[in-house]
Amino acid sequence: MTAAAREPDAPAGLSVLLEAVLNVGSELELRPTLQHLVDSAAALTGARHGVLGVLDPGHGGLVEAVGTGDTPPDLPPDEDPGTVVHEADVLAVPIRVQQTVFGRLRLTGKPPHQGPGGFTEDDLHLVRVLATQAGIAIGNARLYETAKQRERWIEGAAAVTTALLTGRTADALTTVAERARLLAGAAAGVVLQPTEAGGMEIVAASTTDDPYTLIGATIVPGSPVLAQLLTGEPVFIDDSATDPRMTTEVRSRFGPSMMLPLQAGGKLIGTLALPRGPGSRPYTSVDHLLATQFATQAALALVLAEAQAGRERLAVFEDRDRIARDLHDLVVQRLFATGMMLESTRRRAQVEDVRATLALAVDELESTIQEVRTTIFALQQPPADAPTTFRGKVLRETAGAAAILGFAPSVHFTGAVETALGDPVQGRLLTSLRRALATASRRAAVSRIDVVVDAATPLPDGRPGVRLTVADDGAREDAGAATTVTWQSPLDSCGGGSPP
Repeated sequence: MTAAAREPDAPAGLSVLLEAVLNVGSELELRPTLQHLVDSAAALTGARHGVLGVLDPGHGGLVEAVGTGDTPPDLPPDEDPGTVVHEADVLAVPIRVQQTVFGRLRLTGKPPHQGPGGFTEDDLHLVRVLATQAGIAIGNARLYETAKQRERWIEGAAAVTTALLTGRTADALTTVAERARLLAGAAAGVVLQPTEAGGMEIVAASTTDDPYTLIGATIVPGSPVLAQLLTGEPVFIDDSATDPRMTTEVRSRFGPSMMLPLQAGGKLIGTLALPRGPGSRPYTSVDHLLATQFATQAALALVLAEAQAGRERLAVFEDRDRIARDLHDLVVQRLFATGMMLESTRRRAQVEDVRATLALAVDELESTIQEVRTTIFALQQPPADAPTTFRGKVLRETAGAAAILGFAPSVHFTGAVETALGDPVQGRLLTSLRRALATASRRAAVSRIDVVVDAATPLPDGRPGVRLTVADDGAREDAGAATTVTWQSPLDSCGGGSPP
């Protein structure tokens, strides 16, 4: 719309103004409303260029600029956004929403043939009227957008809580970082946790590229931003690359950032950081509020999920303990009683074949008892914790080999292995066991591995000792069928023992 189309009479000018007002108020989305305002103001006044600078209501800084054409002019930083500027080549008015300056509309480049002296008093009057009506439309659009934004954050927090409490995620911290990154429109979402040295380290990350380039980055002790984070205070940064408070080696990759405490019940779990790319739109005060609320909800979900996982581990451990007691009180005792009966029968038997058969049955029962006892010790290990007993450590090594072999090696213990073996001997035995299992797993056609830890039989020289035997049925290079590896050491030895 040109000035020539509206200048012949007042009704024509009012018609153009009315059309412009209707255009501005025709959208619910904020960005289209702002674009309609700039375009209508330029059409009303005949300006070549128009730009609307949107301010952050909480901080007063420029959030974004909406303009006509492909390259709108920049807003002069020294202009007061709340004042009117009326010059021959510049016309600028504030846009107020509920008495608060929302932004500044600036028009430039009115051609001379569209009116003498550039922008006129009529232009100023029309733009002021348009700005007043636009303030109402912008207020409604901003409320609508804030409501939608708040709804997204609430839905995101609910989704994170559901995922964590239903166990649908393997890594809770990464889940929180990923969801927050998407909601905030950030380049990355990371979770930092305190280190033993007094700093903070990125332990989980979600990015649009490779997240592992961020994991391990630290905020060093003594950093100005660290004091706030460790006390649970949020930190809002306009530019990560230039802010002197930031000390991480990855800060140059990012611009605006929010660092939010993950704390629940007075316990600081960590910090959720949401940095945007360099030169990206700054976070607004509404972003700060919604992200802080999300972090609080996520922290509570993490605490509840950890408590739930603890209860589940306890339930599994209690169930294992019950099974172990049943095996010990019922199965082992019955097997032992049966073995005693067979042993007594073997002594009274007159036929040599019968005596041999009974002896074999007794040996099998003793082997079964050892298998059951091994199972009992395995069940007594906490489900998610590292084993603390020597038997548990041996079983952990064989379980690791089972994942490669496709079957579980058979394990037998003889003698008081828990009380007889000191830490040095246990460490060397476990090293030898790992080496023997690795060698056996590489043999062709291996289908059975037997592991025996014997602390009851003396060594060949008569001294008390421990003997590890690992036997497998895999094929050897020399066409042999079975392989047996033995390692032995005196119980009081501080040396290396005999390696397999």
